[in-house]
Amino acid sequence: MSNEKVKNLSMLSGSTALGAVGQLLFKYALPTNSGVLPLWLLSGFVAYGISTLIYFYVLSRVHLSWAYGIGGLSYILATIFAYFILLEQIPPLRWIGVVIITIGVLFIAIS
Repeated sequence: MSNEKVKNLSMLSGSTALGAVGQLLFKYALPTNSGVLPLWLLSGFVAYGISTLIYFYVLSRVHLSWAYGIGGLSYILATIFAYFILLEQIPPLRWIGVVIITIGVLFIAIS
């Protein structure tokens, strides 16, 4: 892989991770009725905003079909965050889906 492709892949991965963190912060903020709701919600918006800016930057340099395909990482990360941080129960069939998505993202990344 070329240095440019590695750089773009790293930036897209970071963008996707920030988007997943934003989702986690939204989920964490919404069920609470405490005074920290605006802080968690605001943090989620900031994570999403930075994620979007990075995505725009990379999108201006690569094919949409490649960039959007790497975005599949968000499903993987959101499921992992839900399991380990929110302690959600993930059914086996959903884990199989995550594995299939992972394989697909790997195929897209190396193409």
